[in-house]
Amino acid sequence: MSPISVNTWKGKGQYFNYRDQNIFYVDEGQGPALVLLHGFPTSSYDWSYVWHGFPQYRKIAPDFIGFGYSDKPGKYHYSLIDQASLVEGLLEKLNIRDYHILAHDYGDTVAQELLARHEARKHRKEPGKDSSILETRSWTNSDSQSRLNSICFLNGGLIPDTHRPRTIQKLLNSPLGFIISRFINQKKFEKSFAEVFGKDTRPSAEELQTFWELIEHNNGVRIYHKLIRYMRERKQFFDRWVNPLLESDVPMRLIDGPEDPVSGRHLAERYRELVTDADVVYLEGIGHYPQTEDPDGVIQNYRSFRESI
Repeated sequence: MSPISVNTWKGKGQYFNYRDQNIFYVDEGQGPALVLLHGFPTSSYDWSYVWHGFPQYRKIAPDFIGFGYSDKPGKYHYSLIDQASLVEGLLEKLNIRDYHILAHDYGDTVAQELLARHEARKHRKEPGKDSSILETRSWTNSDSQSRLNSICFLNGGLIPDTHRPRTIQKLLNSPLGFIISRFINQKKFEKSFAEVFGKDTRPSAEELQTFWELIEHNNGVRIYHKLIRYMRERKQFFDRWVNPLLESDVPMRLIDGPEDPVSGRHLAERYRELVTDADVVYLEGIGHYPQTEDPDGVIQNYRSFRESI
């Protein structure tokens, strides 16, 4: 399945205000709400490869703050917890009460935070003993009435101790990250980015150009070192984000590209060890971006997941 052109994608989009920032999102179709959460360092455009494969759903795909066509403020505390509040804010604006999630990479952890909130509400708990660590100002929608009905994960750091970051990610996450971000250019990005794909499914020169343009939009590379803080958050909130995977009755499936050096087969195998009756599907030969490398495989396996529940 071919992706939608980037100009067409942008034309489908709208903006809403979140904490005085303009947040881009695409909202299209009718039926049960399917919220698509993208990864780092790309954008909602990743979902254009599978967009037409889900005609039976109302599809909602935001660009997280700091990504894609959304605002990328330099003075901002970027966090996964804040991104989850952004998603809840969008659902509230759209008056959505029941929804499903299809997530990838960075979006996986945002989905895990949304799952943690769902579990807390279901059991009528407060945010928990770690709430003092949370950004209170980011817990803006703790009384959200939206109900999470299922999650399908693509490759991502679901179990933080299995995450194998690339060298550039480690450098950006270091105290020198703000300097490293200044030296990232298109050539360096393309080389590092292509390495996480399957050997036969790497993006074309045109696709790499599009990915880069969306990252660089509004000079986004300058905040790379701020966005990468998610790696620290995953360790900080390990229990908060991993325990619901083990305990929740929300249906979940992991569709994994095993050739991914960051969160491939090793992540999926660890997930299967921890999660009782884990629902895992492997897309052989595929790397970190299943939705762009094998869109038909993702569509087929997501459909079968929804049919099973």
